[in-house]
Amino acid sequence: VYVLFLLFQILGAVILGFGVWILADKTSFIAVLQMSSPSLKTGAYILIGVGALTMLMGFLGCLGAVNEIRCLLGLYFTCLMIILLAQIAAALVIYFQKETLKVELSGIVVDLIENYDPSDEDKRNLQDAWDYVQTQIACCGWTGAKEWENNEILRNKSNTEYPCSCSNRSKDLVEGRGFCNLEDPLNGTATYADWPVHEQGCMDGVEEWLKDNLGIILGVCTGVAVIELLGMILSISLCKNIHSEDYTKVPKS
Repeated sequence: VYVLFLLFQILGAVILGFGVWILADKTSFIAVLQMSSPSLKTGAYILIGVGALTMLMGFLGCLGAVNEIRCLLGLYFTCLMIILLAQIAAALVIYFQKETLKVELSGIVVDLIENYDPSDEDKRNLQDAWDYVQTQIACCGWTGAKEWENNEILRNKSNTEYPCSCSNRSKDLVEGRGFCNLEDPLNGTATYADWPVHEQGCMDGVEEWLKDNLGIILGVCTGVAVIELLGMILSISLCKNIHSEDYTKVPKS
């Protein structure tokens, strides 16, 4: 019994830590999302709140079981049910709104590419995060390198420069950010087809990563749901057994 309550403490700590990581991460695709989309930042705060609540519920459930306090076990059951229903609702929203989210994400990244400026210190963290994504996934742009032709700085330089983080040459990746000069551009002009960059867009790379890790994600979500269901069943069982005494053994007057 107490091991299960301890699992809820650990589970709450993991959820809380995941929310904090989303807010603190400045060097991955998560950073691009949370710095561009307020919905992800809101989701991170919700995760922190759910994690803290889960830890509190684990403590109250353990306290209620040890001291046989029905109201604490009832509160534990109610909060677990609310959390489980909220998780199911969130999963359904993400599933049915995935195309909308995909379009929103595409707009965020395309806007970032068009306004990318290495000299802009105000957007340094966001731009560095996107450079990190392109370097790690070995991709360029959201759907392809052609999107970088719409960048104002590159357009003014007739595309004789290209984003270093897109490059397929190791010497360009030493810098890892900003723009690199194209060697021997034809007539001082060029197109994205002349750049030594990766052909794959980052959208395909992100989708491929999600597919590769889908089993792990579903497994973790299923494990969390099973633990929550066990906690609800256990709390109801303990609640029913508290103060259930065998009155047949009471001596008759």
